[in-house]
Amino acid sequence: MPERNFSIYRPHPWHGLSIGPEPPSLVHVYVEITPFDTLKYEVDKETGYLRLDRPQQSSSVPPTPYGFIPRTYCGPRVAALSPESKAGDGDPLDVCVFSERPINRAEVLLTGRIVGGIRTTDRDEADDKLIAVLWNDQLWGSARELSELPEALVDRIRHYFATYKMGPGSSSSVTVREVYGRERAWGVVEAASADYQESFGAP
Repeated sequence: MPERNFSIYRPHPWHGLSIGPEPPSLVHVYVEITPFDTLKYEVDKETGYLRLDRPQQSSSVPPTPYGFIPRTYCGPRVAALSPESKAGDGDPLDVCVFSERPINRAEVLLTGRIVGGIRTTDRDEADDKLIAVLWNDQLWGSARELSELPEALVDRIRHYFATYKMGPGSSSSVTVREVYGRERAWGVVEAASADYQESFGAP
């Protein structure tokens, strides 16, 4: 009889999946929304199912699939890397993933190679947005550093996060502080992993 190395139950995507094969470089990403979504979906922390958070208030949509790294948590260690922040946002670490072929559905688990990130704050909370490439992508998979990606595409992600919480006639609660490369992004992954272990325990 073959060894059973799977669960007969659906694992919680935040707590029940592994962080990835080679963190902080190669990580798992659970996709919550895609560039085709005009509604903001996010994982429900209690049940693990995807829930509708809100309709997008403007015509802005994410330029890449957007999700989070399992078993990460933006707590005090992540906040310490962001001088303007008083705390982390209390969520798993957000990631945008470049893929040549369109990923047009959410609730997909993929492996991304971390190449950089964008440091943002939402009011006084640290809310980093990491940037990854699909690890086996024929076009982007060889990238190892943010500087290898077209500047225009990175600018699109930066603009999205600067404006995605804006409504008609209102200002954004999000401030984009800086864009950073691979080494700092790896440090953010390690900090978020340590914050998770402290808050929820080791797997």
